[in-house]
Amino acid sequence: MILASAPPLSLILSVLAAAAYAWPAVRTTHLDERGARVWVALAWLMHGAVLTITLLGEHPYFGFAPAMSVTAWLVAAVYAVESQIYPQLPTRWTLCVVGAVAVLAAFFFPGNPMPVTASAWLALHLAFGVACYGLFGIAVVHAWFMTRAEARIRHAEDPHSGLPLLTLERLTYRFVTAGFVLLSATLMAGVLFGESLYGHGHAWRWDHKTIFSSLAWLTFAILLIGRSTLGWRGKRAVSVLYVGSAFLLLAYVGSRFVTEILLGRAL
Repeated sequence: MILASAPPLSLILSVLAAAAYAWPAVRTTHLDERGARVWVALAWLMHGAVLTITLLGEHPYFGFAPAMSVTAWLVAAVYAVESQIYPQLPTRWTLCVVGAVAVLAAFFFPGNPMPVTASAWLALHLAFGVACYGLFGIAVVHAWFMTRAEARIRHAEDPHSGLPLLTLERLTYRFVTAGFVLLSATLMAGVLFGESLYGHGHAWRWDHKTIFSSLAWLTFAILLIGRSTLGWRGKRAVSVLYVGSAFLLLAYVGSRFVTEILLGRAL
């Protein structure tokens, strides 16, 4: 639903950010790489301003769409930094489309008000959780690049179009490791300080979010152990990464989508 009290500035910035994200995707064959990056940078800045207004305002809301919006913003930030370090990385129109959809979805489905009984530390706890989403999101993007690079090699296409395969692999699992550390910290905080974070009556419980989060943690743990002890690489490792990321997506975004949209009630 759209909040009746949503500030006009938030609407204007959301539309402008979505348009700036979408323009390189629509004009993918007409914009050069430099022009596309300028448009994405403008979109990213306006997207960040929208998040600041809606999440750090006097009455912050949060839900499945804002979580996806912050995740898309973080993925774009990491990708922008990487493109400076590795100029071979092109601007990907698919990421632009995801950014445009995410910023609009967050405006139309802002979620529910943050609980007034919540601890001041709840914002930090949510920040860790969303950062975890962002790290695994960029890991999935790199895994997709890695799959594309392997396909180019198999079909004897230009091996210099993009990052080398080993570089992509190393980056992918560095992000997985960092995401796993944050996921572990987020789950541990929920177990030990759930009632302190969310208020009375919100202690640790085995609901859908907890079950899928635990399955995601277990899947990523198996992936990291498999790589370090069994030498998992290629399709097997990427498939496990996709499974773990799907569990993680279902954990918060999936459960909140069902609650907010399908059931139409607040948590």
